[in-house]
Amino acid sequence: LPAKLINGGIAGLIGVTCVFPIDLAKTRLQNQQNGQRIYTSMSDCLIKTIRSEGYFGMYRGAAVNLTLVTPEKAIKLAANDFFRHHLSKDGQKLTLLKEMLAGCGAGTCQVIVTTPMEMLKIQLQDAGRLEAQKKMLETQAHLSARGGAQSVVGSAAPARPTATQLTRELLRSKGIAGLYKGLGATLLRDVPFSIVYFPLFANLNQLGLSEPGARAPFYVSFLAGCVAGSTAAVAVNPCDVVKTRLQSLQRGVNEDTYSGFLDCARKILRHEGPSAFLKGAYCRALVIAPLFGIAQVVYFVGIGEALLGLLLNPVQLPAW
Repeated sequence: LPAKLINGGIAGLIGVTCVFPIDLAKTRLQNQQNGQRIYTSMSDCLIKTIRSEGYFGMYRGAAVNLTLVTPEKAIKLAANDFFRHHLSKDGQKLTLLKEMLAGCGAGTCQVIVTTPMEMLKIQLQDAGRLEAQKKMLETQAHLSARGGAQSVVGSAAPARPTATQLTRELLRSKGIAGLYKGLGATLLRDVPFSIVYFPLFANLNQLGLSEPGARAPFYVSFLAGCVAGSTAAVAVNPCDVVKTRLQSLQRGVNEDTYSGFLDCARKILRHEGPSAFLKGAYCRALVIAPLFGIAQVVYFVGIGEALLGLLLNPVQLPAW
């Protein structure tokens, strides 16, 4: 377990640092509703974010992910190994059904950390979109009132809360349940994701084995993680859209509010059409592919095991 914690932490820190701006674009694209569109694509969202919030605006909410991604990834990978071990008989290859059951168990375990992490991250990521929408509406109102005046003075931007302030406010007003809003939607996203991802990765990784029992080359593990991750991400994107909407505490002007998973899915389908369930799908694929590719490389190379080996068995320097 200590080695898995180290591997999960290293993989998560590297992966999140690399792909977080794309994840921010995904959240903002998923949350904007018809009639209130500010961003037209991932690149448009990132360009506008840099212009209005600066380079580090793309990493708003990253601290939450960097803090909690270590236990999340460690739980996910360790739980999958645990269930695979207990479902296997005499070291025989697992059937597809048992691989899916192991993935289901891993996805169920990880939501303990994933739900509050996503809850806090979404508030911080979406704050910039709400501010941009408010400024756009103020600009339109001033231009209409002045008959097309050239300069518009907007109101000062409100202070943005930190993750710590959000956590305290949620715990004060709603208790621990406040951090677990959208738990059902997170389960409906992460359990099917793991059911698809882990068996697909295991079978793709098997293709790179030179002989039974050998370890696949690192590039095979990386490519298998990328392909399996992006496939699973796109497959569960409708649930991710619903989860993002449910976990967003602040709404823009004239945006729908939702009472639960089914109510949210019904309103999205009625007001925005079936294509709305694929909002941010390519962003999510671009986030998940390298994230899990890096995770599997670190996990299979065994960086954690190597570091623990050095700590437990330090190299003895010769006495002079």
